[in-house]
Amino acid sequence: MRRRTTSGSPFEAQFGFCRAVRDGNRIIVAGTGPIEPDGSTTQGGAAAQAERCCELIVAAIEELGGNAKDVVRTRMLLTDFDDQAAVGDVHARYFADAKPAATMAGVAWLCRAEWKVEIEAEAILSGE
Repeated sequence: MRRRTTSGSPFEAQFGFCRAVRDGNRIIVAGTGPIEPDGSTTQGGAAAQAERCCELIVAAIEELGGNAKDVVRTRMLLTDFDDQAAVGDVHARYFADAKPAATMAGVAWLCRAEWKVEIEAEAILSGE
């Protein structure tokens, strides 16, 4: 049975998607930008924005029955080459125990001009 969760991002309704989908023991989390509960962008640099992205990702995984240690794949999209260490440090705080296969790539733009980072993740729940 397929289950879904939302995070309240205004882009979910506008673009017709949900934050995460669980199908069996697999959870796929959509590209997650630094969105606050009121729909505004997280203030601060790339590290603060990555922190918010990771919070949203872990919350979605937990809502669907998993946890950060179940993450097997992440993709980090950055708009500035110089932000890779800051974003990587945040990624390590959330996912170092899981040691997922990870990609970090530079992109020209994200959904909002002020976004410095967007992160997506996949998790596989063991023992199910």
